[in-house]
Amino acid sequence: MPKLTSPKEVRELLQRHGLFADKRFGQNFLVSESHLTRIVEAAKPFTGPVYEVGPGLGVLTRALAEAGAEVTAIEKDERLRPVLEETLKGLPVHLIFGDALAYPWEEVPPGSLLVANLPYHIATPLVTRLLQTGRFARLVFLVQKEVAERMVAQPGTPQYGLLSLRVAYHAQAEKLFDLPPGAFFPPPKVVSSLVRLTPRKVPDDPALFQLLEAAFSKRRKTLKNALTAAGYPKEKVEEALKRLGLPLDIRGEALELSHFQKLKDLLYTRV
Repeated sequence: MPKLTSPKEVRELLQRHGLFADKRFGQNFLVSESHLTRIVEAAKPFTGPVYEVGPGLGVLTRALAEAGAEVTAIEKDERLRPVLEETLKGLPVHLIFGDALAYPWEEVPPGSLLVANLPYHIATPLVTRLLQTGRFARLVFLVQKEVAERMVAQPGTPQYGLLSLRVAYHAQAEKLFDLPPGAFFPPPKVVSSLVRLTPRKVPDDPALFQLLEAAFSKRRKTLKNALTAAGYPKEKVEEALKRLGLPLDIRGEALELSHFQKLKDLLYTRV
């Protein structure tokens, strides 16, 4: 079985099965062996079952299984069934064909891991959902560099927003390294990054995220005006900002997570 770590090998495998990389599924297959090794190392130790979304041709799947991981791989593209049956033959991998966004993530064993080259178009909603489940000990995944930068962004930067705060609330986030387009076949038009999230054991907070969505729904407005437009009482917003020592013309992107948590407590306290 070829390693599938060169565009030539991938092209030949796809041609043999009469297939092509399909943009609808965000298919850019990892072909860099050095990056593959670094991804597997970043995911270790395999302290729980590993879930992979979008295994594609099974290159990362195989590397994980050979490194000792217990892998469940979820692939949406049924065309790849014969390819994966070939590339993963003899390996203890549980292969599921279906939509990862419809998978019952809330039922996976506590302490599970995600290791994946995520299809770009589902990365943000999927990672958000996985964090909300509280079932994962570690998430290691490839995404577009700009999405990775939003996940780890700090207050006051252009990338900082709702996604940054969602990640900061649920996990410790690290952007580990970038991958050039040439690390994939076909090469995407963007640089990719490997992100590692280590979730904290915190319950979801719907009131907090309702507040955050309101705060960032109109980025060009001040926080006071954005919250007022979303239905929060103007007087209560002004009083809360004053009690936190924040100027009334401050914008949402200037506040860190702890500020928003205190603001939520003040806004939801009955007077």
